[in-house]
Amino acid sequence: MIVKKPISQLGYSFVDPKYLKKGEDEYYLRDKFLENGKRFRNLSASEIEELVRNRNTSDNWNNIFVSDKFSAKLVRDCQFFGVIRIGDLEEAYLEYHDLKLPVGLYSSKIISCDFSDNVAIENVNYLAHYQIGKESAIQNVNEMACSSHAKFGNGILKEGEEEKVRIWLELCNENGGRSILPFNGLLPGDAALWTKYRADAALLDKFKQFTAEKFDSRRGYYGTIGEGTIIKHCKILKDVKIGDFAYVKGANKLKNLTINSNADARTQIGEGVELVNGIIGYGCKVFYGVKAVRFVMGSNSHLKYGARLINSFLGDNATISCCEVLNTFIYPGHEQHHNNSFLCAATVMGQSNMAAGATIGSNHNSRGNDGEIVCGRGFWPGLCVSLKHNSKFASYTLLAKGDYPAELNVKLPFSLVINDSSENTLKIMPTYWFGYNMYAIARNSWKYKDRDKRYTKEQLLEFDYLAPDTIEEIFEGIALMEKWASLSNLHNTQGNDSSALGRQLLNDKRKASSLMLRGYGIEASKRPVIILKPYEAYQTYIQLIILYATRELVIYCLREGMTSFDKILEKVTTSDDLKNWLNIGGQLMTVQTVTKLKEQIKSGEINSWDALHKNYEKIGNAYNNQKVEHALYALQRIAVIRGGELNNETFSTYVEEGVLMNNRLAQGTYDSRKKDYDNPYRQMVYDSVEEMEAVVGKLEDNSFIEYTINEAKAYEKKACQFLKVKKIEVIQ
Repeated sequence: MIVKKPISQLGYSFVDPKYLKKGEDEYYLRDKFLENGKRFRNLSASEIEELVRNRNTSDNWNNIFVSDKFSAKLVRDCQFFGVIRIGDLEEAYLEYHDLKLPVGLYSSKIISCDFSDNVAIENVNYLAHYQIGKESAIQNVNEMACSSHAKFGNGILKEGEEEKVRIWLELCNENGGRSILPFNGLLPGDAALWTKYRADAALLDKFKQFTAEKFDSRRGYYGTIGEGTIIKHCKILKDVKIGDFAYVKGANKLKNLTINSNADARTQIGEGVELVNGIIGYGCKVFYGVKAVRFVMGSNSHLKYGARLINSFLGDNATISCCEVLNTFIYPGHEQHHNNSFLCAATVMGQSNMAAGATIGSNHNSRGNDGEIVCGRGFWPGLCVSLKHNSKFASYTLLAKGDYPAELNVKLPFSLVINDSSENTLKIMPTYWFGYNMYAIARNSWKYKDRDKRYTKEQLLEFDYLAPDTIEEIFEGIALMEKWASLSNLHNTQGNDSSALGRQLLNDKRKASSLMLRGYGIEASKRPVIILKPYEAYQTYIQLIILYATRELVIYCLREGMTSFDKILEKVTTSDDLKNWLNIGGQLMTVQTVTKLKEQIKSGEINSWDALHKNYEKIGNAYNNQKVEHALYALQRIAVIRGGELNNETFSTYVEEGVLMNNRLAQGTYDSRKKDYDNPYRQMVYDSVEEMEAVVGKLEDNSFIEYTINEAKAYEKKACQFLKVKKIEVIQ
């Protein structure tokens, strides 16, 4: 409804008087954010005269304040309403790429704003209640305004507002049962704790309290544009706070946002973008028709080419192009580039990749909203995969193309899952990556570490595919395979579970190869689940644990100057507390650590988000030592599985096995990539080897393969140094 008011009120009464305390006026918050020590004065008579000659108007020239280096001739064709402050204006221009704009204020309607030194404002049809940083440029904007109750994307309420206007993020589930409040500074770990522990009402109340206390509920904050920021050719900016050195061009609508940016991590917003109710981290890029509503983007993340992100959290160092993502919580490190992929009601724990045509969610296999899908690190659904809610996947699960007809609970990490409709079976090949595509899994760990360009690293992210979480998943996979092997041998799913028998079978290549190993509790159907190549998978699992454990311990020993396994036992302690790990937004923590965090939050020992973030850093600082303890604990259990003892002699043998496994994986990285060069069907589109190498590059020039092989050689030297040998021989 349009309301007509006197023109004399335009630019005044920004804050309703009922929200002002005694002694406060509508400018009390605005004035706090003026440049320190900056002095402003009234216009002189000659300056007013020159401004009038330059076709400027004001409702009250006495309400325009300027600095001593203000130049009236650099203000032309502007309408001013309310209190205006203008800093230095010099005869200069601002240049950014090919854009060159003269310093000054030109052809704009300006209502109650503050301008720092040497800004360039041109053709802004409506600019109200903003504070503009020095040497910023704004050109060709239809509307740029801030309301007195602006929250800049934070899930808070301003004085006098009802609860129903609060913005929530409905993550992980369409029914809103895991909703959290967005706020500037929200880390993946915060969202992980908040979405997971829903039965702990006291904890949830604390999180809501932390958010409320982090921000001011008073009305009257102005929108801010940071130093050196460029905004051009945009339609609407409403209640937006933008950091330093950001670049915004051609956006359709930006509303209720915080856009973080600085000189070291510049954020860019591009053409056709529509963003509403969100937080954008440092160093992000959002361009080409993106639509995002109720969202958080972590640092160094990209949205592009028409992507749609709704009610979702996109973690750091992630990229989404073209596709649609709803009600999803994505941990740091994610790739999704295809227009016809769809992700809904899921928790994706990072280092993940979504193939074209993958539909993860929204197939409504119940009468209600979607359930949930939980995906461990390295999740990779292949072409045209369709899944049922609820489903859960261990780390580095690869799903082959297919419509999976029932819910899945895949507990075997590093597996290829195959929906064999011709035989009406589900087939699983554990440790697939290490036998058939070592290049991909090794590069996964390397590339996400290399691409970690977060401005601040408050959480220590784990990128290695061999880490405490995946090692414990491997132990669970080993136990399941032993159980299933004993049951398969008995040909009776109700038979006695004898892990010892299963272990014996899986250590006998001849017997294991003849087993029809069936898995149980994996698919919500009666069709058989077949475990492929059980002997190879079982042995590889054990070798992976040995590699992880000995590598951690050898590096630790060399760092600490230890020369024997006995010294490790003297200094490193282990306990069953190391058995259970959680992925808290990309940072690995033991269950006991998370339990302690929750208790500290509820007791008030941790009393703010900032305090919680400092605890993340503290936990991260202790992580390397915890990995050493976990490595010893893992090796002790391997010794039990092998029926021996862990001592100086067996430890040396394990170190040798670990080196050989590491070398095997490095060679596998090379071999799996080489297959692409040797494959005649890949070669057939080229007339010569020279043409192929000109297009895809030479195999020997692959810097990642060279890096992997060099790393393996470097570790072998360290292991030889520890073992006091010149060379590690092949173990028969």
